[in-house]
Amino acid sequence: MNHAARTLAFVARFVVLGLAVAFVVGLFWPGSGAFLRQRFTPPATQPAAASADNEAPAAGAPASYADAVAKAAPAVVNIYANKMVTEQPRELYSDPVLQRIFSVPTGPARTRRQQNLGSGVIVREDGYVLTNNHVIANADDIQLLLYDGRVAKARVVGSDDETDLAVLKVDAGNLPAIHMTDAESRPRVGDVVLAIGNPFGIGQTVTMGIVSAIGRQLNLSSLENFIQTDAAINFGNSGGALVNAHGELVGINTSLIGQAVGAEGIGFAIPVQSAREVLDQIIQTGHVVRGWIGADYGAVPISADSGLPSAARGVVVNEVSPGGPAALAGIQQRDVLLRIGDEDILDPSDLRRHEASLKPGVAVKVSGLRNGAAFATTVTPTQRPPTAPMQALR
Repeated sequence: MNHAARTLAFVARFVVLGLAVAFVVGLFWPGSGAFLRQRFTPPATQPAAASADNEAPAAGAPASYADAVAKAAPAVVNIYANKMVTEQPRELYSDPVLQRIFSVPTGPARTRRQQNLGSGVIVREDGYVLTNNHVIANADDIQLLLYDGRVAKARVVGSDDETDLAVLKVDAGNLPAIHMTDAESRPRVGDVVLAIGNPFGIGQTVTMGIVSAIGRQLNLSSLENFIQTDAAINFGNSGGALVNAHGELVGINTSLIGQAVGAEGIGFAIPVQSAREVLDQIIQTGHVVRGWIGADYGAVPISADSGLPSAARGVVVNEVSPGGPAALAGIQQRDVLLRIGDEDILDPSDLRRHEASLKPGVAVKVSGLRNGAAFATTVTPTQRPPTAPMQALR
């Protein structure tokens, strides 16, 4: 019993002594407690919430795209394209016999004004505006509603049916021009994009999505290289801007696959690189001139057990136009074309872009394979013949 009492008294003295030392240290060093806790607490036991609160947001994932919109939106305009249409009187009976028996005067044909809604993008401060050709086609009067509320009349400088692009000119001062991305800044699948336009005429609207695909082909024309996006594009958005997260123009909104066929979130834009080429040519000459080699070509078929890579380059010639440049150069069906000029041919769409950029009358070397053997020839392209206008999906 005496031994237990002595042990208890010994422990009590040390506890009292420790409290006294702690009191003295705390009196003369007020921050010692926090310092010791920080010094000897393991990192795993640090409060998770505190570190999360102090963490900076991940780069490239802003909480708002207001800066990008503020940069791009002033250059996007609402377009009201007006034209006079003539309506023929309706016959009461479709059968010609009944029309003769029950001939009822139907009155003269009447005309009315029809207004087409769309959007456009100011691409130069001197008043040049890019839009879709189908927005302003056959219009008698084109009015632009600018971002600051001004209304200006525009005239058509030129248009291009194959790409569904048109260039307008507006005479007004203090026009904000959008910044267009260059070839090195092409959008990638997964990039955030914003569509800016005038859907259904309700006023300028911004929708957000991502780039769903690039180089999309819809078989609407021979020169297709669409950007596909799930950013909402509606009637009235045609000709508007598709911009990246920095407010830079990456495409011109042009078409969509609507809910009428069960689709949702499938819209398309013309890449800014294609739009820039059309813009420059129309400003310089009023129209677009494209080269033509006179051949129809497709992807090179590759058997699954051929041992060749799945993404083989080149194109196979399916048809040669009689008397065309390719026929005169000796190109034949089933030839595989691998190179044109100084550039490799990657696929049919790549060759179409190269072909369109060729200058009529300027010879170019074409090389490839014929029955497995290499061959080369020189083709002198001509100007591309007219093709059927592109009909945008609505």
